[in-house]
Amino acid sequence: MEAYTWARIIHIISIVLWIGGVAMVTMVIIPAIKQLKQNKDKMNSFENIEGKFQKIAQITTLLSAASGFYMIYYLNAWDRFLSLKFWWMHAMVLVWFIFTLILFVLEPFVLHKLFKKFMDKNPEKTFKIMHRAHWILLILSVITIIGAVAGSHGLYFIK
Repeated sequence: MEAYTWARIIHIISIVLWIGGVAMVTMVIIPAIKQLKQNKDKMNSFENIEGKFQKIAQITTLLSAASGFYMIYYLNAWDRFLSLKFWWMHAMVLVWFIFTLILFVLEPFVLHKLFKKFMDKNPEKTFKIMHRAHWILLILSVITIIGAVAGSHGLYFIK
């Protein structure tokens, strides 16, 4: 099996694990945690679960970047970034960049501290904002996946 095929396999598995995890956090874990009675339990549960997923998300975002850039290099497909027809490639880079910024910079250095600070003041509002942010990222990711699958099979929404 050639390297390009392995890169594509790694890319797709990475995306499935990464965005699938985001979907699980958004649609199952946060709603379940919001139902806990004690605010301390909410905060501890979320940090414990998301902390474990963060490592998986970090690894899968790195694998998706490495495999994605390899496929672009292998196909010499850099010119696709000059065409709106391939808008989904721009979207993939944007989604990757947002998550990478959150996972490697904002979460460890900013968001963790803010989460604790705002949880002490208004836990319901904190979880509502966090849940909304997760939904926005998930919807952006799903739109990107739809565009990527359709585009890689010749269905372009923009000519």
